Amino acid sequence: MKLIVGLGNPGKEYVQTRHNIGFIAIDRILDSQKLELKVDTKLQAAYVKTTLLNEQVIFAKPLTFMNLSGNAVVSLMNYYKISIDDILIILDDTALPLGKIRIRETGSHGGQNGLRNIILQLNSSNFKRIRVGIGSHDTINKADYVLGKLTKSDTSILLPSIELVKNAVLDWIQTNNFQQIMTNYNTPQA
Repeated sequence: MKLIVGLGNPGKEYVQTRHNIGFIAIDRILDSQKLELKVDTKLQAAYVKTTLLNEQVIFAKPLTFMNLSGNAVVSLMNYYKISIDDILIILDDTALPLGKIRIRETGSHGGQNGLRNIILQLNSSNFKRIRVGIGSHDTINKADYVLGKLTKSDTSILLPSIELVKNAVLDWIQTNNFQQIMTNYNTPQA
């Protein structure tokens, strides 16, 4: 069973913010498969468990704020007895240019607080992740920038990237070959 978690902040005020790229990617995947999330406060996540491409999969969005994302990941992992090797986290990254994606099997949190908390909760950084570049801004502090709404220009650049993320996730579910996913979907870093 695979667990695919998109990171973001819950609440209407955070919809379409840069920090919610993980939620946006999960929503795109769910739309493509005609799936809907159900809220489970006990597991601290909105999630759906389904069979897709002959594989059992859970798609989830934590109900906690970004800096406590690990609570939902660990709750789902423990409840469904999911191996750390079968976890994939989708998140925003200010260190990557807008629209670039970086797919890795392990790594540091890179200053991303949701990822930092997941690493802390799992006591490991050895899990798969897809980082989606949201860029940064020289004159806006980082917190205000990541919590800022995506502009029309941002969205037009990000939509093809979100589609790539969707395709990468579905290919991983089908093939279980993450090395090939990294080769096929990592975008050149300009």
